[in-house]
Amino acid sequence: MPLVYLTQLVYVNPGKESMFDLFEDVAIPLIAKHRGELLLRGRPTKDIIVAAGIDVPYEIHFVRFRNEDDFEKFSEDEARQQVLHLKDQSVRAVILVKGTTS
Repeated sequence: MPLVYLTQLVYVNPGKESMFDLFEDVAIPLIAKHRGELLLRGRPTKDIIVAAGIDVPYEIHFVRFRNEDDFEKFSEDEARQQVLHLKDQSVRAVILVKGTTS
């Protein structure tokens, strides 16, 4: 089965950063529970060079799961679902790039 890679640019509503952080306090540890790995998590500064003219995201994630089923189990995890409202209220947009290895 191919590995699944996810790159996510997260745009948080101004003033809702702490709400998003509360969501991540629950969601991030669940990645490993479902055989995934958080490879990179960073908060870029305003001086980052953005050639395409997009807004600088609040946070960037690079995550790997062993397969699509593990990613789906993470997405549907009950603990994550219970705090999903925090993400829904705090995030204004997400750009998700998904790829697999062959």
